[in-house]
Amino acid sequence: MNRALSAYGLPLAAGMALSLGQEPVALPVTILPALVLFALLLQGLDPRAAAGRAWLVGFGYFGLTLTWIVNPFYVEADLYSWMAPFAAVLLPAGLAAFWAVGVWIALRIGRGMGAWALGLILAELARAHLFTGFPWVQFGQGYLDTISSPLMSYIGAEGLSVLTIVLAAVAAATKRYRWAIVPVCAALMLPAFPYSPEPQISNGPVVRLVQPSAPQDEKWIPERAEAFYRRMIAATEAEPPVDLVVWPETAIPYLLNYSGPILTDIADASNDTPVIFGVNREEGGLYYNSLAMVGAGGAVDAIYDKRHLVPFGEYIPFGDLLSRFGIHGLAAADGAAYAAGQSGELITVAEVGGIVPLICYEGIFPSMSASAERPRALVLITNDAWFGPDAGPRQHFAQARLRAIEQGLPMVRVGNTGLTAMIDARGAVTASLPFETVGYVDAALPQAHEETIFARFGSWPLVIVILLSCSAVAIRRRLISG
Repeated sequence: MNRALSAYGLPLAAGMALSLGQEPVALPVTILPALVLFALLLQGLDPRAAAGRAWLVGFGYFGLTLTWIVNPFYVEADLYSWMAPFAAVLLPAGLAAFWAVGVWIALRIGRGMGAWALGLILAELARAHLFTGFPWVQFGQGYLDTISSPLMSYIGAEGLSVLTIVLAAVAAATKRYRWAIVPVCAALMLPAFPYSPEPQISNGPVVRLVQPSAPQDEKWIPERAEAFYRRMIAATEAEPPVDLVVWPETAIPYLLNYSGPILTDIADASNDTPVIFGVNREEGGLYYNSLAMVGAGGAVDAIYDKRHLVPFGEYIPFGDLLSRFGIHGLAAADGAAYAAGQSGELITVAEVGGIVPLICYEGIFPSMSASAERPRALVLITNDAWFGPDAGPRQHFAQARLRAIEQGLPMVRVGNTGLTAMIDARGAVTASLPFETVGYVDAALPQAHEETIFARFGSWPLVIVILLSCSAVAIRRRLISG
């Protein structure tokens, strides 16, 4: 019994404790102790046994943090609810496999807490970038409202995750390295100190954030879709006038190609103030999840097509390959519901300046918020109604705030059901709407900060440090074995 508890129960419990650092619980003080326990549970094990325990920790972690993944399957429950249990198990199991493989490889070439740390770091980087990447609930994201969060403007949330793993490894090895006890104890205390900078209110251009709050299971019903559209029109024509109006992702339930009268209607409601909204469009037989900006007279002044699509949600991986075997018809292209956009250029908005457009899932990738030309702001439109009212949208919103800190830029975030907010360049919320509330809020666009270190260099310094660490571990192993 005790052996089974040690082999299976404790690793699962460590992963579950680690998950408490993320939204919706958001207790960052649990992150480092849980990681230390993770490291100690692998102490003295061979690579194969350690990989097994690492998988159990990962399954406990991702199993709790990603409970929201089942919600989309209940939107049309009669068709898709049978898939929910598979998603609830397979996604955490697959993500946990990254940890297992990373630990196994690292312990094959090294040993001790240093090898554990390197293995987990490589696993987290692989999870964030391989197979289109899924950098969700990285450890650093849990430190959003602590005094550690300003570090993200230098090393990003990913770098803060790496630093957390290194600190956990040092803490787990303090029996051997006693000099580390004091700095490790200090590091363990950091998450206990909240950091809530005063929101930076400015006299910049005023943006109207419109939240129609359309339940996902009603969003495409024709008569309900018209009512949701009228909510947004009423909000857009309200006084006083503003400099920019933003609607959420897929705000219009019609293809942009056939929306001429609707675009004129929008321009009339806004009195020719630019309006940004989400819409689907077709071009060359392919369909795109797009962001459009309509200006005077209903003219489409800019279009951005979503570039980073959601696997299985917006496209089927390897769809073109499967079409060669006669598997067709999933949507617009062979095996793909949407085609990926190509252009990542800034959109220039009168009275505002250049903005980086982002659609939903793209907000979780730091590289998508980067731009060769320094923008005035980030604008993210989303539809989190798919994922319920709790963990999923809250975790997504936290990542939007991280992107603002990393880039030193304000972010306009507009969701169909929420969370809708104006976020300043330090990640503070200056104005917001409650979740699942119909309405709008007018907010001055906060000032952009100077270009941050992370905005200038991205993750390249981190990659170089990790490559050097891998080389050092391999060389040390060879010297010891030789």
